[in-house]
Amino acid sequence: MASLATGNRRLISCYSSLNVSPRLTEIFQTSYRELRPRAPVPPVHIRFYPFVSINNTIRLRQGELYVRLSDLLEGAPEPVLHAIAHILLAKLYRKPVDRTQSARYRRYVASHDISSKARLVRQMRGRKLIHSARGHYYHLEEIFEDLNRRFFHGLMGRPQLTWSQNHARNSLGHYDPAHNTIVISRIFDHSQVPRYVVEYIVFHEMLHLKHPVKLRGSRRCVHSAEFSAEEKMFPELEAATRFLKRIY
Repeated sequence: MASLATGNRRLISCYSSLNVSPRLTEIFQTSYRELRPRAPVPPVHIRFYPFVSINNTIRLRQGELYVRLSDLLEGAPEPVLHAIAHILLAKLYRKPVDRTQSARYRRYVASHDISSKARLVRQMRGRKLIHSARGHYYHLEEIFEDLNRRFFHGLMGRPQLTWSQNHARNSLGHYDPAHNTIVISRIFDHSQVPRYVVEYIVFHEMLHLKHPVKLRGSRRCVHSAEFSAEEKMFPELEAATRFLKRIY
């Protein structure tokens, strides 16, 4: 979740679209009373919105609440909608978020049906910037094919590979399943970066392709036991992690 505050305007995002039923308004009013029992309930304006991803926002403007919910949640059960209302309002008014409500929301958006729809929506509405797999010093497609042969018997289908647009330092790389793309930070396309470091980062993202994120209870399992076991097979793992710790 993220927030943006400017003057008396606050924007809160809740990561998980226009006729809204009166019942949904009642759910938000009920959640408001639960969090702020002594305050009068302000007018609430709610609409479903075609976000690129599962995203929900709330804003306080001139004493009225404006809520936008992802259109993927239009058919969500009432308990899930109540959880969304609680999370958004708690964040807006800086109240503790109930763990049960948070877990209920995470379970729903991570379910196979919703996550599949979210992936499709990202493909249809989103746009992935693909620059080039060929860098000044390293070619990502060549590295991928070499790793594929060495560790995956050459059986892994090659996704799109690209260096990032900027020299991003906040992310080594990432695999985007919606666009089947591996993006590696351009900061590593440098003569002073050993090849095995780039290989390790690409190998790590290839494991994300092989081992998709799973839901265990209400938590997303990004690095499963199988993932971690295979990652240890990379020969220069320790040397690569030492290098990355020095520059980060």
